Amino acid sequence: MRVQKVLAELQDFYVLAVRSLVGIFRKPLYVRETVEQMDYAGAGSFVIVFLVSLFIGMALSLSISTELATMGLKMYTGKIVGIAIIREVGPVAIALSFAGRVGSGMASEIGSMVLGHQVDMLRVFGMDVVKKLVTPRVVSATLMLPLLTVIGDAAALFGGYYISVFVSHQSGSFYWSQLAAVMSFKNLFIGLAKPFLFGYLIAVISCYMGLATRGGARGLREATTAAVVLSTIMILVANFILIRLLFLVLGMDA
Repeated sequence: MRVQKVLAELQDFYVLAVRSLVGIFRKPLYVRETVEQMDYAGAGSFVIVFLVSLFIGMALSLSISTELATMGLKMYTGKIVGIAIIREVGPVAIALSFAGRVGSGMASEIGSMVLGHQVDMLRVFGMDVVKKLVTPRVVSATLMLPLLTVIGDAAALFGGYYISVFVSHQSGSFYWSQLAAVMSFKNLFIGLAKPFLFGYLIAVISCYMGLATRGGARGLREATTAAVVLSTIMILVANFILIRLLFLVLGMDA
């Protein structure tokens, strides 16, 4: 019975994931709802993404420069920080922050609508719940997370610059020249491809858990927690799978 329940939940999840994508190309478009969700997911997450990325860049630069100094290679801090931020640390850390703020918000909002029978009312009026509630959130997360990743990466790199120049007393121009050397198409493509998938996964998982909310306030708490936990796990799993596939497609040795 337990296996059957898990398989049924997976089936419902896959159906929701597909219907949320199909809804993008079907009318009505619910432009107002999509713009509202984009404002919540994008502008509302700017401060936390900026601060998290800034201090990650500073901490990463400090740790790397300290370690490289023992080998006399401190001048290569910018290159290593740039690769780490653009490829891995930036997209993953920002996606995790996004899941904690936006994903939990999506799950709790939809869960509250389920418990308040608002979702049932939408069905009574003949409205497509997935099209109305899920698709705008999927679109907003898929579009906003890449933009936030660009902002976060820039903040992290500037944080690394501050530590390298004002703490480790390195050359600022050399730091930027090292960063410019790693700004290749392959590195940028890897760093910008991930947030699209991460945003989609976060939105679908959060919306699914919200629609599956049962049992009052306790059920809402469990659904919100599950949305964040599952999003976190899927981000890390998808990151490994995606980086492996991208390395193969781009012809990069692993």
